[in-house]
Amino acid sequence: MIMNKEVLLETLRKEIITLKFTKSDGSERVMKCTLRDDYTVKEEKKTDRVKKPNDNVISVWDVEWNGWRSFKYDALLEVHV
Repeated sequence: MIMNKEVLLETLRKEIITLKFTKSDGSERVMKCTLRDDYTVKEEKKTDRVKKPNDNVISVWDVEWNGWRSFKYDALLEVHV
């Protein structure tokens, strides 16, 4: 069972978790990620472009690749805390 989005975000702020999700190209990906401040790096905005927020997309810090990645919440297959 996939946890609801608010619980997932709260867990990401406290821990490193492993997610499995379906990418846009249809392949599956496993990612160790977090939103903990001691792992993440604040990204500087490079343009003045304003993107319309997408509530289905979650940005996380990939701890194995040391970078920001995103996935669609409705594409989640598994969550391991």
